[in-house]
Amino acid sequence: QVQPVESGGDSVKPGRSLTLSCQWSRNYYSTMAWFRAAPGKEREGVAGLYKGNAYYADSVKGRFTIHQDVGRNMVYLHMHNLTVEDTGRYYCATEGQTHWDHLGEYKYWGQGTQVTVSS
Repeated sequence: QVQPVESGGDSVKPGRSLTLSCQWSRNYYSTMAWFRAAPGKEREGVAGLYKGNAYYADSVKGRFTIHQDVGRNMVYLHMHNLTVEDTGRYYCATEGQTHWDHLGEYKYWGQGTQVTVSS
């Protein structure tokens, strides 16, 4: 499929871990990223892959890891020590350009998967 497809969203308690998955079938080595839209906030970049390097928003450094499995056409977002501030709808974006966290540079977006962190 052209559009990436996300899965793995869930409702969890603070401190727990969750892994999101994104499946796509085009341009395996393009810039790609995970974005999230928190309630009442604009969509923001969480983690991205550009030319083999991983990049993270300051708010998730040390807790989130982005991982690409080219053989399975998948990219994962491993999230640890989740907080209520991580609540939001997470989107996978593919075929980006130079700036991994610039929304306008991505060609394809998934429908998103919801992550809710609450006690």
